Amino acid sequence: MVLYDADGRVAAGDLRVRPLLRRDGVVDWAVFPAPAQEALTPEVGTLVLQALFMRAPVGLVVLDTELRIVSANKTAQTLCGTDTEHLLGRRLADGYGFASPGEVATMLREVLDSGVSAPERELRVRPADASAGERKVGLSAFRLQNRQGTVLGVAVAVIDVGDREKARARLAVLDSVRKRVGQSLDVVVTCQDVAEALVPGFADVAVVAVVDSVARGEEPPLGPLDRSVPLRRAALRHSGPGQYIQAYPVGDVRALPFPTPFSQALADLKPRVMALDANTPWLAVDPARAEAIRDFGSRTLLVVPLTLRGTVSLYRTEQAGSFDEMEVALASEVAAHTALSLDNARRYTREHTIATTVQRHLMALSHPPQTAVETAHLFLPGDRGAGGCWDTLTLPGARVALVVCEVAGEGIYTAIATGQLRTALNVLTALGLEPDELLASLNDTATRLAQERAALPTGDPLRQQTLTATCVYAVYDPLSRTCTIARAGHPTPMITHPDGTTEIPDLPSGPPLGRAEGPPFAQATIPLAEGSVLSFYTNSLLPGSRAVLPGDPGPLEEVLANPHRCLQEMCDDVVCRLHDDAGPGDSVLLLARTHGLAADHVGTWHLDHHPSAAGTARTHVQRQLAAWEVDDETAYATEVIVSELVTNAVRYGAPPLLLRIIKDCTLTCEVHDSSASAPHLRHARTVDEGGRGLFICSQLAQRWGTRYSTDGKTVWTEQVLQPQPDSHSGMPVSVTGPGP
Repeated sequence: MVLYDADGRVAAGDLRVRPLLRRDGVVDWAVFPAPAQEALTPEVGTLVLQALFMRAPVGLVVLDTELRIVSANKTAQTLCGTDTEHLLGRRLADGYGFASPGEVATMLREVLDSGVSAPERELRVRPADASAGERKVGLSAFRLQNRQGTVLGVAVAVIDVGDREKARARLAVLDSVRKRVGQSLDVVVTCQDVAEALVPGFADVAVVAVVDSVARGEEPPLGPLDRSVPLRRAALRHSGPGQYIQAYPVGDVRALPFPTPFSQALADLKPRVMALDANTPWLAVDPARAEAIRDFGSRTLLVVPLTLRGTVSLYRTEQAGSFDEMEVALASEVAAHTALSLDNARRYTREHTIATTVQRHLMALSHPPQTAVETAHLFLPGDRGAGGCWDTLTLPGARVALVVCEVAGEGIYTAIATGQLRTALNVLTALGLEPDELLASLNDTATRLAQERAALPTGDPLRQQTLTATCVYAVYDPLSRTCTIARAGHPTPMITHPDGTTEIPDLPSGPPLGRAEGPPFAQATIPLAEGSVLSFYTNSLLPGSRAVLPGDPGPLEEVLANPHRCLQEMCDDVVCRLHDDAGPGDSVLLLARTHGLAADHVGTWHLDHHPSAAGTARTHVQRQLAAWEVDDETAYATEVIVSELVTNAVRYGAPPLLLRIIKDCTLTCEVHDSSASAPHLRHARTVDEGGRGLFICSQLAQRWGTRYSTDGKTVWTEQVLQPQPDSHSGMPVSVTGPGP
């Protein structure tokens, strides 16, 4: 169609035609000139195509209907490593050296026949210049035809996707490092996570070495490392099949040889990329490493310092190529992230070491010999816990207190709280309190400590740690062969009877320690046959930290079913069978095999509430001590002690009176009356006629005290027995008990 303007001249320009729908349903057609910015002249279109063909960063190749190259821009020539003269007239697959030429020919033929454009497809090419190496390109194609629809050929766009793939791979490696590295608070595990994140995605071999003192939780050096500073090989990972010849085993500690890229990187804190071959000079000073490099076929080394904490060494084979600048920058970023994670792990390791050291020194790892029970313990520090403890305490009357506690939390503050509660428990035990009364007083102490924490300044991290603890306290009496137990939120101890049956008694439980409000603590007394085994433990000892329910023997039943074995062997068996699934806290197990006290080691007499009772008591004691062959000095002191205690009971107490002496590791004297009034130790003046009884007892005995019960009080003393000669060998045998 030819258009004319108002002057009769032919009008130039493009027109646009648009249908217009009227209200009556008739369609009109509107004709209007195209906007100026859309109306490109043929000359402008030609210039645009020329600029695109000559300067675009995309390779453009024009093929005829025989799919032979008729034109190629500069970028296309660069991608195939040749010039136009060698491309013209050849097929595309021949010019580019595609790894799958048949696939390319099929794709181009389909585009030529159907006219449907082919979307980008990634293919590998081998350029004519073999030194350039294989690369990956993106290939897309569309059909060329003129306005009349005549097919002229196919236009092919070739894009180098190698850089894009490398960028994607770098992001994947960095994402893997950020997700994996830093999740553990263990220095060695952190190093292993780095090696696993970098191999095989970034390197063929990764070796991580850290300063040995850093692996132990100490501060890193403040300046460049001295040549003699030892490094620990913490991790090694490789992508090759089978065994890898290691220069040094993982865990090896040694100083770095000098001069090497590793020592230089730690000296100036700069990464280094080095080619590896038989002529590399520094390999001569490290023959073991040179042999490992040759065995694996490594051709490139990248060493990145961990900022005075160690090095990350990355190796690549010839197939993987060298490290470029972007990859070196990526490795440096990985090293910075790793150094931060190592610092976090190092601080935790240091704090955990201090906490466990404090905890170990707060525990009583040895105990005086006891007749009432035979004990063995198991203590396995947890990854996060530092609050498990146990104790066995000697009580007057040949009794023994068995205790297991667990303080919630971790770190040095938890260890300190454990020591504070253990000290308070020892003091309360010396007062002769019943188990329920002792836990009530211990809870008051824990509550006060918790209130002191809550009163700390807002920024103090200790304020955020709530102080709570669980405890089980049991007192075994070998005379009555009973065990009185009280619990504060702690698992119920298990009883293994002499016949091998196990029992979880249904004992009352109070709230955990550290709570100001809650129900009162209660206790229960259980009869025990001689040879029974009591098992006290923390929740962390059980698989999945599962507490044993009343009536449920739990996972300890099979391990502790035989009560006649050696107790330490039973503890070791628990480690082998249960601890793989144990919880993160401290695992504590305390085993106690009960024994009774022989009847001929106890003397008991009922006394009249009369002044003559003191003389009667001295007579009974004198005869009994003679039968026990107690030395004269101890016997005389005991007679004086008994006389004073009975006299006080007659004067200030109430009937009935009971005198009992016990010969165990120590010699115990007990006088019981039904009065609850407490005796007082006085320092009488010279002119006073009385008030010296308890003072005299305190001077003659190593320990003395008073314990209360529902039917009165018992005043007791303990004396150390002198060694007696063995009737068989004539050598003295020590039966000395604990001192004051």
